[in-house]
Amino acid sequence: MPSPLLALAPADLLVRYSLDSACLGDRPLVERRLADLRGCFADTAAYEAALTQDNPLLYQVSAVEPATGDGQLHYGLGILQPGRIGAEYFLTKGHYHAHRPAAEVYVGLRGEGAMILEDESTGETRLVPLTAQSVVYVPGHTAHRTVNTGNEPLVYLGIYPSNAGHDYGSIAAKNFSHCVMATPSGPRLIARSQAHRK
Repeated sequence: MPSPLLALAPADLLVRYSLDSACLGDRPLVERRLADLRGCFADTAAYEAALTQDNPLLYQVSAVEPATGDGQLHYGLGILQPGRIGAEYFLTKGHYHAHRPAAEVYVGLRGEGAMILEDESTGETRLVPLTAQSVVYVPGHTAHRTVNTGNEPLVYLGIYPSNAGHDYGSIAAKNFSHCVMATPSGPRLIARSQAHRK
C-alpha cells in the first residue's frame, strides 16, 4: 500500500494563514457578496433596499483538501464580516453535507458569532455561540449556518471528512426555519415565520 504521507506535497502538510485574511496558503479564495445571498435573509424588502445601495462582501472562504479517501480530513478558513440586513445579522449560505452522516468541527479564532444548527429529520433548531477559543460540534444530518453577531470580522476554521461534500441546494430550496435577529437583549433565534410580524 502506498504511503499516504509520501503521497502528499509539503504544501499539503503545512499551510500558513493569517487572522486578517481567509487565505490558506495559495488555495483559491471564494468570495460571497450580498447579491450571492438572495433568498437567505428573512426581510426581503430590507435585502432589496440594501442591494440597491451596495453589494458588500459578506464572507470569504478557502479550503485545503490534500487527500480523499477513508479517514482523510479537509479544512477551511472563513471570515464573515459584521453587519445586518434589517435586524438580521450577516450570515453564510449554510449547507448540509452531501454525505449526510458526516459531522464537522468549527473552531472560533476571532470575533463573536453563532451557528444555527437544524436537524434534517425533526427540524429541531439550536443556536450555538461561536467565539474565539470555542469549538462547535456539528453532528451529521444537520444543516449549519454561521452568523456574525459582533462588531468585527468573525474568523473560524471548519474541519470535516474528505467525503463530506456540500449540499447548498437543499438550503436554497427551503432555507433555515429560524434566523438570528438583533434584539434589545442581544441576538435571538426567531422562527422565520415570526421574524417580521409587528
